[in-house]
Amino acid sequence: MTNTEQMKNLLGLAQRAGKLETGTDFTLKAVAAKKAKLVILATDASSNLTKKIQDKCNFYDVPLAVPMTVDDLSIAIGHVRSVVAVMDAGFAKSLAKLQPSE
Repeated sequence: MTNTEQMKNLLGLAQRAGKLETGTDFTLKAVAAKKAKLVILATDASSNLTKKIQDKCNFYDVPLAVPMTVDDLSIAIGHVRSVVAVMDAGFAKSLAKLQPSE
């Protein structure tokens, strides 16, 4: 199983466990409230969304991962989304380990 497939499985599990905030507004609020442990942004998200999320994550010192497309992310969580915030430290740590090194 590839790292991307493992990430999709973990994201699905986190979604079912209620440990994700999905969508732009909820993700930005979770980052600002310092509740987000990791933010996952789709590789093909719009440039405006990408800049907004990157700036917010940098300001609040929240790790940002860009490992998959909107389609992959949407399939993993069961909703069409470009960005999600992982609220659980355990899930965030596991997902960060699976992120491809740059």
